Amino acid sequence: MRHCDSELHVTGRSEYTDDVAPPEGLLHGAVFGSPIAHGKIRNLDTSAANAIEGVRGVFVYDDIPGQKFIGAVIQDEPLFAYDEVMYHEHPIVLIVADTAELARKAAKLCKVEIDPLPITVCPREAYKAGDVLQEVRIFEKGDVESVWDQCDYVLEGKIDLAGQDHTYLETNRARAVPKEDGQVKVYSSTQSPSAGQKTIAAVLGIPMHKVEVDVKRLGGGFGGKEDQATHWACMASLAAVKLQRPVQIVLNRVEDMQMTGKRHPYKQDFKIGLSKEGEILAFDVAHYQNSGAYMDLSAPVLERTVLHATNAYAIPHVKILAAACRTHLPPNTAYRGFGGPQGMFALEAAIYRAATEMGVSPDWIQKKNLIQDGYKFHYGQVLKDCRMQRTWEEAEDAFEFSSVNDRVEAYNQTHRGTKKGFAIMPVCFGISFTKTFLNQGSSLVHIYTDGSVSVSTGGIEMGQGVSSNMIAIVARSFGISPDRVRCNSTNTSRIANISPSAASATSDLNGNATLIACQEILSGLCDVAARELGGKPEDISIENGIVHLSDNLTDLTWEQLVLKSYFSRVQLMAHGFYTPPGLHYDFTKSDNNPFHYYTYGTCLIEVTVDCLRGNYTIDSAKIVHDLGRGIIRSVDLGQVEGGLAQGIGWVTLEDLAYSDDGRLLSFALSTYKAPDADFMPDDLVVKFLENADNPGGPLGSKAVGEPPFMYGIGAYFAIQHAIDAFRPQIPDEIVSPMTPERVLLSLYDVKSVKPAEPSVAL
Repeated sequence: MRHCDSELHVTGRSEYTDDVAPPEGLLHGAVFGSPIAHGKIRNLDTSAANAIEGVRGVFVYDDIPGQKFIGAVIQDEPLFAYDEVMYHEHPIVLIVADTAELARKAAKLCKVEIDPLPITVCPREAYKAGDVLQEVRIFEKGDVESVWDQCDYVLEGKIDLAGQDHTYLETNRARAVPKEDGQVKVYSSTQSPSAGQKTIAAVLGIPMHKVEVDVKRLGGGFGGKEDQATHWACMASLAAVKLQRPVQIVLNRVEDMQMTGKRHPYKQDFKIGLSKEGEILAFDVAHYQNSGAYMDLSAPVLERTVLHATNAYAIPHVKILAAACRTHLPPNTAYRGFGGPQGMFALEAAIYRAATEMGVSPDWIQKKNLIQDGYKFHYGQVLKDCRMQRTWEEAEDAFEFSSVNDRVEAYNQTHRGTKKGFAIMPVCFGISFTKTFLNQGSSLVHIYTDGSVSVSTGGIEMGQGVSSNMIAIVARSFGISPDRVRCNSTNTSRIANISPSAASATSDLNGNATLIACQEILSGLCDVAARELGGKPEDISIENGIVHLSDNLTDLTWEQLVLKSYFSRVQLMAHGFYTPPGLHYDFTKSDNNPFHYYTYGTCLIEVTVDCLRGNYTIDSAKIVHDLGRGIIRSVDLGQVEGGLAQGIGWVTLEDLAYSDDGRLLSFALSTYKAPDADFMPDDLVVKFLENADNPGGPLGSKAVGEPPFMYGIGAYFAIQHAIDAFRPQIPDEIVSPMTPERVLLSLYDVKSVKPAEPSVAL
């Protein structure tokens, strides 16, 4: 089957948060934010905004009737700044007016006097000042200090790893509609409906059952709407309840980029020790996370960085320092990979530096150190059913690793103006929320008397195909056509206590819950069919909408069976609940099992660098990916290709730049460059492992949302390889992204070039 929304998408009929016909009396909100990044509010004047005809409400901190602070991990972030502003465009006032244009006009008339305070944008500086959001943690395996003297090679380095804007097509938005008896219904572009419901209720000072959050689909999320969508839903709900009129907030692109958090930038220090045989003996790394002004999801993101700091490599001695550093930027938040890419990048950089020093290819070191069954990670989980080496070997064979280096070397020896480079990126990514309690999913399945079926789950459809997966699971469970099944919007009145659609676990949790619900209904249906056909329930099966007895075709159709079951008063609906067994994680303990399973893969990326201009072309990306037994191949393929594109963008074009005074410089798509289809390689090959069923996933599948992102890291080191072929160097600091401008500066010693004298004509 195909993606269930594909036809709606390409014809423009898909409905998003604000596409439904507006209710009568709909008002619009706009936010006035801080003009500086840090300071004490001395005076706020909203009188000019309030005086404009058509402005219906002005809301500030003191107008919040309930809880005034929000946050997913700790409630440390005020919904509106009231005493101190902590970042540029920190929301201070919500203006509600008859039109969005009028609301924005009024917001510009707000005036605030702020006494400036010192601004920090660098996490290293914040760490030195002791400004951290939680206790600095150190994770160890073995004893790194005891083995440095035993290493034949010891390398050190520093890394400046930039963030990344989510650049979803649909910016943040929410619509709140007041209902009878103090209730409110909220349409929100969120990955976390229950978190939104809980926070809205707390802000309004009402119980959760009076708040209904409904989500049909998102125009992209990538983690940016896991926690931060809640802010706008709370503001819209506050105004709607206060004014007793529907209120909608829709951020434009610039507002969204300036006011919301991004992928966390990191500063990193590493030290790696190896034997002359290429075995990694010790790895010591410090992660200074740029958390932004408030906690948001920084702690769990940093935790995932720690868990994936050794990626796919078996290392006997490991030490990891993790610091969540407060800076005066918008609170940074979840992003595809959830800290995993930052953890993996540091080790890949260390391996590349070691390979340069040893005069070998990085893949020689990589292959020698790949994990295998029985390996125990630094957090205590022991590997079982490891397919890391299998993906490497299949990629090595299919893509002829042995000839790539020779081909690239031959090209570089005969070309001066352009150079080629390649890199291999292995990935081992754990699947589950590291907060164990979040690993739960629910599903509600209804069969109607005409044989059609609906399914409601806690999964949010945001382009990744979870709705299609749920339809496929129901159709295959019942043996009917996918056309007979519809996936409903995600609604907190149908499914309660929903875990966020994140951590690549959405299809796993909700899909397994759907299987449980279907099996419960099938049990009753098989009893009815057995009585009707004179057989045993265990001998009943349904294929292509026809009931079979002992694998023999009968005259009983699906529709007839459903109707007979209804007349026999047999249950035609069920609620399924699923939680993966055996999960536990406590960072203070050495034995843990945070992940249900791991997903593996190996990617080869080749590039060509124009050594005159600094431009580069991603020539090819070739992947062997462990998908288990995929549910819908086309949907899974789209996830792999999309994740790769986003990962390549992170380390190449997407330069998220802030000024020293905390202002986002790349705040629009004219200044923030994301990869497009033309940028991606023409030679893109994705091969899925065969005969690789996963017992832990629905229908034998494995999660596919986040792991492919990490393949993109290879593009950085492929470009660096090409640069080194032109001009070998060891930079003082490894800086990502590798933009064309940065490539050009790396190709030439610009410090020694004397500026040209201006001509007379100038």
